[in-house]
Amino acid sequence: MKQEKACKIRLVKLLEILSQDSDEDNYISTPEVIAKLAAQGIDCDRRTLYDDIDVLNEFGYEVLCEKSPGKPNRYCIADRSFDVPELHILMDAVQAAGFITPKKTEVLVDKIAALGGSHRAELLKNNIVNFNTAKHTNEQIFYSVNEIGRAIMEGRKVSFFYFDYNAKKQKIFRKNKQRYVVNPYATVFNNDNYYLASYNEKYDDTAYYRIDRMENVVVEEEGRVLPKDMKKHDLTKRKKELFGMFVGRTERVKIIFDNKLIDSVLDKFGEDAHLAAVENGKTELITSVQISNQFFGWVCQFGKDMKIVSPTSVTEEFSEYVEGISSLY
Repeated sequence: MKQEKACKIRLVKLLEILSQDSDEDNYISTPEVIAKLAAQGIDCDRRTLYDDIDVLNEFGYEVLCEKSPGKPNRYCIADRSFDVPELHILMDAVQAAGFITPKKTEVLVDKIAALGGSHRAELLKNNIVNFNTAKHTNEQIFYSVNEIGRAIMEGRKVSFFYFDYNAKKQKIFRKNKQRYVVNPYATVFNNDNYYLASYNEKYDDTAYYRIDRMENVVVEEEGRVLPKDMKKHDLTKRKKELFGMFVGRTERVKIIFDNKLIDSVLDKFGEDAHLAAVENGKTELITSVQISNQFFGWVCQFGKDMKIVSPTSVTEEFSEYVEGISSLY
């Protein structure tokens, strides 16, 4: 029994060595593998190593062997969950995500790089570009995400304190620091921030809370309440309607814009958005949006190249919004 256990441990350590110290560009020789095993107190001879390599290959780990006359065999493991470009994308995403604190960013980048093995980890980290992203400082965010995920899995409510910052960068808690108690059903990443989507049973609507603005998240004993019609609260659809996660009434609007803005419109509404060509180099979009100042601000950034055509109620609100800004100058 002891021998069987030792064999299992040796296989695990061999796999760790091959994963960390070899890749298609950096093979590791038989003597090097044996020496690394010995450094961890594991005895292994050449024949045993060959047998163990065969076992790993048999179970799908794809250990490549390079043989040369008069030289020791050299090995590398080719079966990895991620290749270098995929790891690079993940590292860039972590670097660019504002809700991940600087301290946690460094930890996560190291962990992702290590998935490529020791040789590629160095290469990946040397190619990191600093996005100069404004990072949040709430170190509780990963604890909060964990508790929210647990509440969703267990079908329970969550509660938390919710705060904003004042001009002195002090936390000002909403509701006089009374706990929010909500029905969580998803987390959403949008515009560099991480949000909790929760069901507001009183208004049969979705409410969004920035997770980095939460404190002391607790999973409640009480079961959560979900809408009878979840399709109505489909986040994929609603994300296209929302601007900056600000909720408003939903309206079917018609927008006409210059053709040079087609890419920007598709970036927002998705490539399945219904566009129709109109005269004078213009394009028409008819879509559902949630009316808010953030939506109006999005339209304003394009100046005279974009116009809300209908409905009249929305065009009048937009006109008041623009006049309100103009009155400040």
